[in-house]
Amino acid sequence: MKWLETDTENCPVHRTLDLVGEKWTLLILRDAFNGVRRYDDFRRHIGLSEAVLADRLRKLVASGILRAVPYRDPGARTRNEYRLTSKGVDLWPVMLALKQWGDTHTGDPGASPLDVRHTACGSPVEVVVRCAGEDAEVLTAREVTATPRP
Repeated sequence: MKWLETDTENCPVHRTLDLVGEKWTLLILRDAFNGVRRYDDFRRHIGLSEAVLADRLRKLVASGILRAVPYRDPGARTRNEYRLTSKGVDLWPVMLALKQWGDTHTGDPGASPLDVRHTACGSPVEVVVRCAGEDAEVLTAREVTATPRP
């Protein structure tokens, strides 16, 4: 069976992109991974409209990637903070891979606003694809075979 003959209606890449495959959504997730929790902080830092931000936050909460946690500052109305769920945290390697690719291919890596390092030893962190076999070899796309399922 060839890829072009494969039914892709149940493709996990497609389903994932339905949830997080939009620029503003990814920027919200980037900020959430870096400690941003509040609506006004997302809006100010990312620079998107209130309508778009509210829509993306609603979708991320509905999909279980973020959860809304009520808070209330003294003298103000109750509002929500947006925190990553375990499902959201599982997107961290994806976000780090996008950063890594961007550092390599879209400009000046030294100008990146974020330096990600291992807390225990201080070394830079990188995303790699590894064989799950005993050798645990790091692989490139040219060293794997993807086989369409019937």
